[in-house]
Amino acid sequence: MSTDLIDLRAARPADCEALAGIHSEAWLGAYRGVLHGVDLQKMVTRRGTGWWRGALERGVEIKIVSVADVPAGYATFGRCRLRDTGIEGEIYELYLKPEYQGLGFGKALFGSVRKTLASRNLHGLAVQVLSENEPARSFYRALGGTLTAKSWYRMGGRRMELSIYSWPGRKT
Repeated sequence: MSTDLIDLRAARPADCEALAGIHSEAWLGAYRGVLHGVDLQKMVTRRGTGWWRGALERGVEIKIVSVADVPAGYATFGRCRLRDTGIEGEIYELYLKPEYQGLGFGKALFGSVRKTLASRNLHGLAVQVLSENEPARSFYRALGGTLTAKSWYRMGGRRMELSIYSWPGRKT
């Protein structure tokens, strides 16, 4: 048993059910009213336990934050997918269950992932977030992210704007 309240670690196959639950709760909380109900439900349903097991098997990097041994959130991350930016690291997703939001756990998870990417000599960090998700945009601004670009994502026949935040890195 751990005496630490917060545990940040790499996800394991035993975490797949918890990851599916976190994803479902976080997405329903964040995107209800932003995404059409049917499209939102499809996205949530698609990310069941099997999807997460497959992601781990494919080598997707996933870090979990647990609070008092209860999985509260996760982040997926790796090499930046944005071209010609000079940014080498990216957080693809960072989600917390609604009851853990606003308490500093997201900030701890963000910082841990950022350190992991830096330890791999991936300089700079980017995050893409739906522009309509104002709480997420505020979160990344509060962490020092600068809105550097806009992009688009198509979901369920609807064109969704993405805001891209970045944190420059230094190559030594």
